[in-house]
Amino acid sequence: MDLTLANSWRAVLEILLLAVGIYYVFLFVRGTRGWPVVIGFLLLFGVTLVTWALKLEVVSWLLGKFFAFSAFAILVIFQPELRRMLSELGSLPFFYTTREQRENIEVIIQTVERLSEVKIGALIALEQSIQLQEVVESGIVVDCEATPEMLETIFFPNNAIHDGGAIIKGDRIAYAACIFPLTQRQDLNKSLGTRHRAAIGLTEETDAIVVAVSEETGLISYAYKGQLVRGVTHEELRAFLTSVFVKPSRSRNLVEWFRKWQGDRHVPESPAVQKAESK
Repeated sequence: MDLTLANSWRAVLEILLLAVGIYYVFLFVRGTRGWPVVIGFLLLFGVTLVTWALKLEVVSWLLGKFFAFSAFAILVIFQPELRRMLSELGSLPFFYTTREQRENIEVIIQTVERLSEVKIGALIALEQSIQLQEVVESGIVVDCEATPEMLETIFFPNNAIHDGGAIIKGDRIAYAACIFPLTQRQDLNKSLGTRHRAAIGLTEETDAIVVAVSEETGLISYAYKGQLVRGVTHEELRAFLTSVFVKPSRSRNLVEWFRKWQGDRHVPESPAVQKAESK
């Protein structure tokens, strides 16, 4: 009886783990170029179950051979998504302090705010763990400090390098006039121009964040993980960039864990920490 109960718990645990894993895989690929392929695999899997139930041996045999080679197809079709997933799992956000990260974010906010007011188009890619130079087709090396003034100069109309996108690495402008890969999605609004399609395309293949300013309307948009959010305010963009780039202090988390482990919950914290926690 005990053995049967233990086996039942193992089966339940396996089902839960598989369900959670499949759920997060669906969340990760939803909206990307590989999403229609996932739907196709699900439909084929449903057909396979029907053929097994009806004992259609020939069709079942053909589908079985197809799924036997599907692992290689998945590696080829989902190569951009798999690379982005692995890069996110292995990313180590230890290179910049919180203050430096916030300063870098403010450079982007000030830049798009100024360009939006005068309706100057811009396309700015913020590199994370994947090297963007591997996916862009061209680019001019800039290698200078990222400032609103420098970015405005790059995207100023009639400038020799204003076409294309700029790549920012940390607090420096690495490249300008880069051609980003365009998305191949067919479900996008037909009114989307090349700038926004390039923003989506780059984020489908990398873990970068791309901020775009429309030349026609001055609206600010950002793309991340193949999803485009249009018409955001400066505060909304700041909040999003902060949520991605400003990581919580690991040292502070360790101290809090050690305090709880000791049972010391009466140590007073600074007013700044209390105010942050109350929000």
